[in-house]
Amino acid sequence: MEKSVNQPTARFLLQPGTLWSKTTEQTKLARQCGALKSIETEYHLIQQQDISFVVRTLSNLARKEQASKKQHQQEHQTGQRIDPFLPYESDLFVGDLSPSHLCLLNKFNVVNNHLLIVTRDFESQTDLLNLQDFTALWYCLQEIDGLAFFNGGKTAGASQSHKHLQLIPLPFLPNVMHRPLEEAIANITFKNSLGKLDSFDFCHGVAALNISNQHSAEVAAETMLQRYHALLDYVGFKIASQTQKQPGAYNFLATREWMMIVPRSRESFQNIPINSLGFAGSLFVRDQSSLQLLKELTPLKLLTEVAFI
Repeated sequence: MEKSVNQPTARFLLQPGTLWSKTTEQTKLARQCGALKSIETEYHLIQQQDISFVVRTLSNLARKEQASKKQHQQEHQTGQRIDPFLPYESDLFVGDLSPSHLCLLNKFNVVNNHLLIVTRDFESQTDLLNLQDFTALWYCLQEIDGLAFFNGGKTAGASQSHKHLQLIPLPFLPNVMHRPLEEAIANITFKNSLGKLDSFDFCHGVAALNISNQHSAEVAAETMLQRYHALLDYVGFKIASQTQKQPGAYNFLATREWMMIVPRSRESFQNIPINSLGFAGSLFVRDQSSLQLLKELTPLKLLTEVAFI
């Protein structure tokens, strides 16, 4: 039975301090009933300059590919868009975040406790992020120390057209304090809160957030929105006034401490697809031959090929 998408009556329905416990509890239930289709992986570490890349070899993509193929076939047959978030699968529901956003488990997760921050009503994945998005995002980041990201359009790795941010807990690897970009971020010299990674020889921008725990959710969200617009300008995106549409495909990443934007030129290179996580030091390949290709190519060369110089 699908859950109603009626507007919640409270500003935040989830009680502070409960998102993590609700996430782990719902993950357990979703696994038991078969709603969660986790993709098993093996991982390898590739050190390049000041980034220790996590490269996961996906052992079973069949279920996700079959679901995607079925969705496309239904859309072709009916001439209508299939939206997996309207209505959403109730067994994946974690909680209501705000009047505009709710929280779901990622059905085809690679990382445990992978969350989706989804707009309650349909908004396009190619719409610019707004204050409501950042309000919901900051609420989640306050609850879970993680990496948030947004794949702005198909070229940036988006698989669904309904706007959704994503959040995975840090560190990337279980029982290992591994944050691939930590050293690289620490080496940035920021000017007016903006800067670049020395390791990235392609167009990108990083913003320091400088948000303290004393700031209200409203102030934090406003700060993130301002930094987001500053980053868009920093990487060369010109935003027309009164527009909601993004000027081009891009990847967006955020933690409690920083945000990053990388404009995208293509979706993949040498049949290795890249989404936002690639620019956070987490890459995915289909098999051992793709892993060997990546080692020969190098992760930074791969990222350069799907970005802009």
